[in-house]
Amino acid sequence: MAAGANAGTSSTGAQRPELGLIGGSDVAQARERLGLASELFDLAQLDVHYDPAHATLWTMMNPRGRASFNLALLQDFARWQSLIVDSFGPVDTPELRYIVLGSRVPGVFCYGGDLNLFVELIRAGDRAGLVHYGRKCVEILHRNIDSLGLPLVTIGMVAGDALGGGWEALMSFDVIVAERGTKFGLPETMFGLFPGMGAHAILARKLGRAMAERMILSGQTYTAEHLYDLGLVHILTDRGGARQAVEDYIEKETRRHCGRVGAFAAMNRVNPVTLQELCDIVDLWAQSALRLSEKDIRLMLRLASAQTKINCDPAETVQATLEPSPFAGDSRLSA
Repeated sequence: MAAGANAGTSSTGAQRPELGLIGGSDVAQARERLGLASELFDLAQLDVHYDPAHATLWTMMNPRGRASFNLALLQDFARWQSLIVDSFGPVDTPELRYIVLGSRVPGVFCYGGDLNLFVELIRAGDRAGLVHYGRKCVEILHRNIDSLGLPLVTIGMVAGDALGGGWEALMSFDVIVAERGTKFGLPETMFGLFPGMGAHAILARKLGRAMAERMILSGQTYTAEHLYDLGLVHILTDRGGARQAVEDYIEKETRRHCGRVGAFAAMNRVNPVTLQELCDIVDLWAQSALRLSEKDIRLMLRLASAQTKINCDPAETVQATLEPSPFAGDSRLSA
């Protein structure tokens, strides 16, 4: 069933309540017993719900305006992470085993950075402002890679397109569940920039430098099916089936939860992404942003404008105005 849709039937045949109503009074009792901070469930742009039966925290992005990481949403994410640690850590407890992140925006997971803010900062020559924004992003991303220092599995639930920083954010999750036909892309090269909030560090480790470079520089849009073949999407599901697929995964994997937590932690230890590395890349990104031409800036604004429209392909909208990229049209990337 699609995230945020009406109640349906679970894989076990039982009637499945709507997200946010799981367990009814049991949820309130669990929240009271655990002393969960009420603020965790009262964030302006994040809808947070706790399912005690499956020790799962469901969170849905509900951004104001364009479906991007505006500064207020970033602040909500930072507070969300801190409140989770305050509520469930640092003891090793079974009260929280999974964190799931999705989106309430129809057809969109997230379009990434706040392009209108970027334009404002670039035109003002405000390097400090760009660095501040980028570092807030990578600090949140790095904590997610580390699973907030808690023994839990993070799951990205993708029922809509993820572009730019939206896809970079997903790269930090242990498991990505995506509906068939959803699109992923890094369109920053279309306006002369590059993704600065994690793509280089994570894709180079997952795919190798050459493949990561090709994917980043192409500006190409990829389907969930393509990324599944590359190992970047872990579970594919039909349209409208993201939430059900996540629920099925949790039911299936709960018995193996400790092993999964250890395996993901071991992988991060073998090939760690450090916060300093991410911050250094943000500095390079900010420096490059200030060198953009006015033509590049106008393209950035055009992309932001296209992303305010539902059921459009913003990447293709801007790509149509540009010279072909060195890798444009190369859909033969493989693992």
